[in-house]
Amino acid sequence: MTEATATFINVGERTNVTGSAKFKKLILNGDYEEALAVARSQVENGAQIIDVNMDEGMLDSEAAMVRFLNLIASEPDIARVPIMIDSSKWSVIEAGLKCVQGKAIVNSISLKEGKEPFVEQARKIKRYGAAVVVMAFDEEGQADTANRKYEICERSYKILTEEVGFPAEDIIFDPNIFAVATGIEEHNNYAVDFIDATRRIKQNLPHAHISGGVSNVSFSFRGNEKVREAMHSVFLYHAIQAGMDMGIVNAGQLAIYEEIEPELRELVEDVILNRREDATERLLEAAEKYKAEGGRKQEEDLSWREAPVEERLKHALVKGITQYIEVDVEEARLKAERPLHVIEGPLMAGMNVVGDLFGSGKMFLPQVVKSARVMKQAVAHLMPYMEQEKRDLGIDSRSAAGKILMATVKGDVHDIGKNIVGVVLQCNNYEVIDLGVMVPAAKIIETAKKEGVDIIGLSGLITPSLDEMCHVAAEMERQNFDMPLLIGGATTSRVHTAVKINPNYKRGQAVYVPDASKAVGVCSNLLSEERGADYRAEILAEYERMAEAHASQRARGPRTSLAEARRNRYPVDWKGYEPVKPAFTGVKVFDDYSLEELISYIDWTPFFSTWEIKGQYPAILDDSTRGEAARALFKDAQDMLEKIVAEKWMHPKGVIGFWPANQVHEEDIALYTDESRSEELAVLHTLRQQMTKKEGRHNIALADFVAPKATGIADYIGGFAVTAGHGEDEIARRFEEAKDDYSSILLKALADRFAEAFAECMHKRVRREFWAYAPDETLTNEELIAEKYQGIRPAPGYPAQPDHTEKRILFDLLNAEQNAGIELTESFAMWPGSSVSGLYFAHPDAHYFGVGRVEKDQIEDYAKRKGMSVKEAERWLAPILNYTPGAEVAA
Repeated sequence: MTEATATFINVGERTNVTGSAKFKKLILNGDYEEALAVARSQVENGAQIIDVNMDEGMLDSEAAMVRFLNLIASEPDIARVPIMIDSSKWSVIEAGLKCVQGKAIVNSISLKEGKEPFVEQARKIKRYGAAVVVMAFDEEGQADTANRKYEICERSYKILTEEVGFPAEDIIFDPNIFAVATGIEEHNNYAVDFIDATRRIKQNLPHAHISGGVSNVSFSFRGNEKVREAMHSVFLYHAIQAGMDMGIVNAGQLAIYEEIEPELRELVEDVILNRREDATERLLEAAEKYKAEGGRKQEEDLSWREAPVEERLKHALVKGITQYIEVDVEEARLKAERPLHVIEGPLMAGMNVVGDLFGSGKMFLPQVVKSARVMKQAVAHLMPYMEQEKRDLGIDSRSAAGKILMATVKGDVHDIGKNIVGVVLQCNNYEVIDLGVMVPAAKIIETAKKEGVDIIGLSGLITPSLDEMCHVAAEMERQNFDMPLLIGGATTSRVHTAVKINPNYKRGQAVYVPDASKAVGVCSNLLSEERGADYRAEILAEYERMAEAHASQRARGPRTSLAEARRNRYPVDWKGYEPVKPAFTGVKVFDDYSLEELISYIDWTPFFSTWEIKGQYPAILDDSTRGEAARALFKDAQDMLEKIVAEKWMHPKGVIGFWPANQVHEEDIALYTDESRSEELAVLHTLRQQMTKKEGRHNIALADFVAPKATGIADYIGGFAVTAGHGEDEIARRFEEAKDDYSSILLKALADRFAEAFAECMHKRVRREFWAYAPDETLTNEELIAEKYQGIRPAPGYPAQPDHTEKRILFDLLNAEQNAGIELTESFAMWPGSSVSGLYFAHPDAHYFGVGRVEKDQIEDYAKRKGMSVKEAERWLAPILNYTPGAEVAA
């Protein structure tokens, strides 16, 4: 540059995720040390301000901004220059302002949303003592001509100086640098417009400064760095003469004006100053010879990029590559007669390959979900064109293979499996309407009618959801529905669907779908014109046989009576037993527990099961069939784990508690307010096994592992509720908005693993530290997963205590809503969904078991102890009843 640029301030642009692919990758990967090196390099190359921008759909922008600015503060060689906090989100800007030492610059505010928010933000910036970049943007849009640029800046200046009292010397106008040489005639004068507006601002708005994103001007010549550098230098030469004070530019790659090759400088100057009508054509013709030699070598194999666009799209879909999808889809759109043909043609052809590979076991669920991510982004690019076409010509949208409504039923919050099924169906050209979680029957039915769906799919994880599914089926019957009803979820089964749900829905057909891999085949058969009727008849016949067989098994008579089961209770020898007293009684809260600490407690086997990759970790990684997919999934999980921890995507919270306790009834446990044990705090109710046992085997209840009050032994019991779900939904929603279901599902699966790891970690601390009944325990994570420890942590709603309503007692004891931010739904599901709760038993004989099926004598006794009706008890314990409510039990 010339001496005239001596006072020009270079704003380094490389610490901007929207402007630097390298910096974006480093931040997304959580590599903040290398990201700092980029900032350091900017300063070393002459940047006097560094522009920091974290606006990226895959980032928690606020957390990333705070972390990076705090790191900069500890680096004197970077912190010596001012920071420009760049974001389109005010929350990110304000978070950054709280971190910066010295005078910061906010980039940016404008009048685009009107005067009121503009003034409010300006006042806050003034209070922080920062300068501000003001964009030439108002309620009518972004200024493009010199007159519009100046008019908006003048209006902004008056508001800031006269109404807000903002120091004029802290105002930096950005009159919008736009690309020239685009081939569109209206764009040819954009650089001149900026320069003219700059001159007028400097003449008429005293003390204000001018800035701009210089790289925008050369956008038409992406990939030709030598021409771009020349354009930046020539533009700055003339803009600075007009009064431009600063600019966002890569200071290390800025050519010296006088040293630009004369021929190139003349060609570029013709374009920048709009001196010739053929300036763009002349520069384009000469540009090739000025391309920088060498170029960066691609480390990856990009030979597939040389194939026809149809093959490139198929390759991207099969391999799950999103990097080039918009470019390739646009190329395909320009070739096609209609944008719809791109979907129906090469995109669906690619997805058909994915479907075939998945169906033949050559692709696995994580890979399919990645393919869906590519497809969604491709369709998102085409949607505006298709919508415009519909408006112009009245053409209908593409016809789907079928329209399917999906919902997690009322009271239930778990949706990972449902989301996976939805993605797989969308991959196979089904239109999916996902109503989310906790959806009441009325909304499901109303939406199904309104949308004219072909199939309804219900999902649920907790046992009360089974009853809710029966209710939805009955309502569908009552309202004369006849469409298929799909049933899925962890607690559902073919038998339950046949025995409980199908009889409630005689007009249609309920169909159990065990996993995502079966969903497409089931839907295809159900909706097939040729096969549909026969397929439904086959399912109906199968379910009727199952119902008859189930009824026949029930008719075999009751199991052991409750009285006999009690006589065969677990024989704990209480003589000489001295329970260890916990370190405290009452509750202890853990707020924002360390994510990093929890990683070592993760059990990875269930993680792979979530993705329908069955096998034990780590052996699954070397499996001859599934190993490649498992390794790729595991790598993605590890990469995301790094981001979760580095950027604190989630905030684990938990609470534990210990109370004096004794068994006070055959199956009840009383908790006391204090060691005197004179006043009951609460009563926990347990259930006893009633299956007939071989000699030497016992009918167990959880209460058997707590000392009866009659023994005089001062025993204890503990409880816990932990969650890793705080923050999860917000991040997942960002992924979904970015058409990235793969990352959303991956995040939810990891959040579940963190919650279970939190429970494992806390139980270990309870055994060694807080209750300390096993202070010298030294178990590996594998041994913890294998439950080699002393004591148990059974959860209400699970096999040892199948009654979900017991969670309410536990949550009241722990004050879990207040202390851990975990709420219970009307069906006693926990929200956030990535939560775990349960009880702590310390006795050496305590072990896990399942209650199994119980008889009416126990339900009547249980209802009496709990103070509820028998009908209500039957409702909550329906899955374990060994009799049909309302009918006499055969003797």
